[in-house]
Amino acid sequence: TRLFNTVEIRPLELQKDYVDLLIDLNERWYTFPAPIFELSDRNFNEWWETYDHDFSRVNYGLRLYQFNMRGRNETLRLTAQFGFQRRFEVSYRFPYIDKKQKHGLILDFDFTETKNLAFQTVDHRLQFLKSDDILRTTRGGGITYTFRNSFYVSHALKLEYRSNTISDTITTLNANYLGNEKNTQRYGIITYQFISDRRDYVGYPLRGHYLTLIAAKNGITSNDDLNKWEATVSYSKFFDLKNNFYLANNIIGYVSGPDDVPYSNYGAMGYKRQFARGYEIYLIEGLAYALNKVTLKKRIFHRIYHWNLMPIPQFRHIPFSIFIKTYADIGYVKSYPNYFLSTRLADKLLTSAGGGIDIVASYDTVLRFEYTFNGEGENGFFFHIRKEF
Repeated sequence: TRLFNTVEIRPLELQKDYVDLLIDLNERWYTFPAPIFELSDRNFNEWWETYDHDFSRVNYGLRLYQFNMRGRNETLRLTAQFGFQRRFEVSYRFPYIDKKQKHGLILDFDFTETKNLAFQTVDHRLQFLKSDDILRTTRGGGITYTFRNSFYVSHALKLEYRSNTISDTITTLNANYLGNEKNTQRYGIITYQFISDRRDYVGYPLRGHYLTLIAAKNGITSNDDLNKWEATVSYSKFFDLKNNFYLANNIIGYVSGPDDVPYSNYGAMGYKRQFARGYEIYLIEGLAYALNKVTLKKRIFHRIYHWNLMPIPQFRHIPFSIFIKTYADIGYVKSYPNYFLSTRLADKLLTSAGGGIDIVASYDTVLRFEYTFNGEGENGFFFHIRKEF
């Protein structure tokens, strides 16, 4: 639930044949007015190498998280972002709306406008246009119904609406950006998600498994400007090999159709955590892809510090762990037909291997330092601030 820093269960034998269980909880801090100072690019390595660590590509602003609203694990998120991309967002999550705590709701609305826009991909690198005028405006909102029929399994059904508007300049540079030289695109989306989560620790799992299935239909009615379906399956398995050795494997599969959707709606391997390590700077677009990642790691340091001088109790508990690791990835992307600007890495096996260090600290902080060799004969240092999968 990510509600607590520590949970300790102690037996109290108060009388013969009877044992009381004392559950000692150290709650997390729930209010985070987090300043936004983050990269607009897909990851740190793309920003550093492809765009020469240009600080004009940074987003700034304020993101407010209020976890455990009303003491019911509800979450309020407010975002006011400026800089490379302006974005305003409000989201509220009700994990449970019934007494049996099985049914929930999520409401979200967003507005984005940008004067810097990736209008095309050339050799698997995004091509940006910078302007004094607004190049793209996006509005959207949705409602998600969640159903958690058991402790480990949950379902979600989301209905949302998206509206995109681009300038004439973008249409001139890429007539297929929204399809058929259009400047506007409006459509509904219906998405189903299934999750089976048996990980020991969400922030950095070492045991258990995690399965997600996602199916989405973009364009619900005949009046919608987009017709696309897509499905993703991801399965992660985590093994405790004893003596502080751990093995983790993640496999992802993605498929979509039809093959003539607009450029802005292309499927691609390279967003979020869905990339082969060593290929971070590349965006590989395609109708379908498959990716497998395997990591062998050893924990070489683990300690929990207690900062007694900290006046806020929720920040006195400081876990700190260091892992050394080695890994190997293999993937494949099936390209779009009649798309010739970025095909060098499509329709072929993508392989990589390397080693690195993971640092895991409080509040799910993960710092990854990796050196990777890929199948293109390239190698280099890569840095990430998220867990692998």
